[in-house]
Amino acid sequence: MRYDLCLPWYWEYDDVFVGMVERACIEEGISFWQIKSDNLLESITALYKGVTTFKTLLHRGQGDRTFDPIPRWAKEFGAKRINPAEVSAWSEDKATMHLELISAGIYTPYTILLAPFLEQPVVPPIDLTPLGENFVIKPSNGGGGEGVILGANTIDEILKARMEFPEQKYLIQAHVTPRIVDDAPAWFRVFYANGETYPCWWNPETHIYKQVTAEEEARVGLNRLRDVTSRIASICKLDWFSTEIALADEFIVVDYVNDGIDTRVQSKAMDGVPDEVMECIARQLVKIAKENV
Repeated sequence: MRYDLCLPWYWEYDDVFVGMVERACIEEGISFWQIKSDNLLESITALYKGVTTFKTLLHRGQGDRTFDPIPRWAKEFGAKRINPAEVSAWSEDKATMHLELISAGIYTPYTILLAPFLEQPVVPPIDLTPLGENFVIKPSNGGGGEGVILGANTIDEILKARMEFPEQKYLIQAHVTPRIVDDAPAWFRVFYANGETYPCWWNPETHIYKQVTAEEEARVGLNRLRDVTSRIASICKLDWFSTEIALADEFIVVDYVNDGIDTRVQSKAMDGVPDEVMECIARQLVKIAKENV
């Protein structure tokens, strides 16, 4: 049997998103194959014996190596892969994306790039003056805030931080202070999926989302969030991702490309993504599979 869309997953909080994808498949009239921990062995066996195959892969099994044979099969047999692993790895390297974005004329925080500790254990003298009083230290491949140090202000903090992930490059970035708009910090997380953008207010302290309204886009000029995100999409080549953008003097991209989107929805978790946004993302991803039928 051949399925149109295969979705491997194991994280319990993906359940609502998976349900959204399943409903979208039904609406589009395409077949859907879920692979979970309880049917993983039999599914991989059927896949490699040619009993069951698929045309498009939406992989949510990252982080559990036992799921790895599925994207490997997809690559070997030419299935459409949404966010292929090699593209994700390239685009999630913050140091690489920093250089790509500034080359494209997209505003980013003032940044100093440092080689991995293992490559260059002793760094040359660094002028921290342009960074201001406080700055942010980030490993180039950290996700979910892992390894990020906020409010740093000394060279010693930088030197010690580089040893936490010694194989990674590090970014030392100026702190960005957003404008206050309607009594809220002008800080946003914008979701992208298959050509569509979904801007949300995002409070960096509470992590609470609120969709940007059409009225706000027109009144505050927030439609530029869509433009910036679309330009990032043209650079990173991912099918879906999120990006963090702050409005200071300009729209500044503060966290470039987040591939492994947290799919928890607001109706289930206070700091989840608005349900309507995740529903739209699911539909857009299913359209990719529909076009590949």
